[in-house]
Amino acid sequence: MYLSISPNKKTGRPYLSIVHKYVDPRTKRQRTKTIQKVGYLDELKKQYEDPIAYFRAVATQLTDEQKTAREITVRINMDERIELGAINRKNYGHVVFSKIYHELEIDRFLKNARRHQNFEFNTDSIMRLLTFSRLLYPGSKRAAELGKERFFDNFRFSLDDVYNALTHFDTISETLQQHLHGKVSELYGRDTSLVYYDVTNYYFEIDKQDDLRKRGAEKNKRNDPIVQMGLLLDKVGLPISYRLFPGNTHDSQTLMPVLTEVKKKFNARRIIVVADKGLNSGDNIAYNTVLGDGYIYSKSIRGAGEEFKKWVLEEEGYRQVSDKYKMKSKRVPDAEIKVTTDQPSKRKTKKPAGGTRKTTARVEQKWIVYYSKKYADRSKYKREEAIAKALKMIADPVKYRKSFDYGAAGYVKNLTIDKETGELLNVEDELRLDQDKIAEEEKYDGYYAIVTSELDDSDESIIEAYHGLWRIEESFKVTKSVLEARPVFLRLQEHINAHFLICFIALLISRIVELRLNRKYTIERIVETLRQVECSHEFQNYWLFNYIDEVTEDIKTVFGMDFSKKRMTLQEIKQNLGSAKKR
Repeated sequence: MYLSISPNKKTGRPYLSIVHKYVDPRTKRQRTKTIQKVGYLDELKKQYEDPIAYFRAVATQLTDEQKTAREITVRINMDERIELGAINRKNYGHVVFSKIYHELEIDRFLKNARRHQNFEFNTDSIMRLLTFSRLLYPGSKRAAELGKERFFDNFRFSLDDVYNALTHFDTISETLQQHLHGKVSELYGRDTSLVYYDVTNYYFEIDKQDDLRKRGAEKNKRNDPIVQMGLLLDKVGLPISYRLFPGNTHDSQTLMPVLTEVKKKFNARRIIVVADKGLNSGDNIAYNTVLGDGYIYSKSIRGAGEEFKKWVLEEEGYRQVSDKYKMKSKRVPDAEIKVTTDQPSKRKTKKPAGGTRKTTARVEQKWIVYYSKKYADRSKYKREEAIAKALKMIADPVKYRKSFDYGAAGYVKNLTIDKETGELLNVEDELRLDQDKIAEEEKYDGYYAIVTSELDDSDESIIEAYHGLWRIEESFKVTKSVLEARPVFLRLQEHINAHFLICFIALLISRIVELRLNRKYTIERIVETLRQVECSHEFQNYWLFNYIDEVTEDIKTVFGMDFSKKRMTLQEIKQNLGSAKKR
């Protein structure tokens, strides 16, 4: 507060008032509000020797009392109206994500990356908006730019600037991932001796394919063009790196390029790759072996050779861990794998594309199999659901001419499907349940197999390491649900890659927050809480808060951020946001 001396518009007589200066939340300009009308200077001189000095002291005292007592007296105008275009509600919860963002020094990296660029916009400012929006209010880039006023920041850029920044982000994607790996290693002691790898895809609601967006095996059986994304996590579940592949790339063909980059660019030494059976190919096993790396892959029992199936079903060698769980293992000195060679096949009619053929190689492996009653019951339940649908399909095939469940169709004999359209082609033929297939599947209910290069590790440690793969599956779920990474509404390939870079950064930041809260809460719960930590403009520089829960209380303990104050001044809010940027 300070003393204002202003002349009367008609008489010119100086008039004294004690006023309070604040920032208008809509215009971002300073405004003043009269706290106390004092009087005309000539009249005050009759009462005070030096009225200006006296009431300046009064203004200072009022300010000091307000700071000390943390109390103010407010006059509320019940007829006050909301100004058109005023942003009276802002998010404050993003301060937690901002802290991790700046701990990872993403701002410093972007500043250095644009040093020799003639940008009129701030790439760090755009990255922060897109990252925080992806975490709290996922949507299009246009929606993020339109909603930039919901954060306490001066985001001074246009939508065109955002798209131009995306092009820049694409060019620095790989080096930024390396930077993030370095900071995570420094701050959290990352261990890359064991990594989890998996592949998923993201669809685009477009008709025409291009070099990247191609039709392939979309996870939800959609016919839209897709891109494949390979994601690598460390043993505690923090993302290491990602890479995009054309939509028609088979999962197993993505591992070698990713591992090559990780070994080269992330200074990783010996890596043990943990992946599901979709990545378990002879080529990948051979590649792991040649590099001196290791692997832990699940193995399809139903699709395995007769020797492996026979070994799984033999009771000899099993250890009964509990009444519902058993396991066994064996070292195989000459396990057979199929690898691709660049020698053309002699049988030209069978030659694969590219003039290559499959040959047999042998490696030393450890086979592990375990049986779980819970897993057996789940497999039986899922199959019974599919069989019930298959029976409906047999009873009324015309009804399913264009739409049916692919899993159920696998149990129907004499069924021919058009691979292009998905239509049933022979609805007039006699359809019947494939009892032989059902009986064959039932034999392996509850069994789960793993093959590994880690011959001397215990069976329990191998199984435990494999079970950690659920974190990468959960990460894909987070990107698709919480972060809403799909569908993707971008057209240019460089913008698409930048989109997934932003999703990758958002995933890493949220995973770190989850880790530092000791995984007490899911990312979905954390995001939902921080989305609700908002404040409303009350008057002048004062903002009103109205939400806390157990998550914010734990954040206070871990991060030192107090969300329980019902009111804060704009200055306090900005000080807290500034503190989050300090390293």
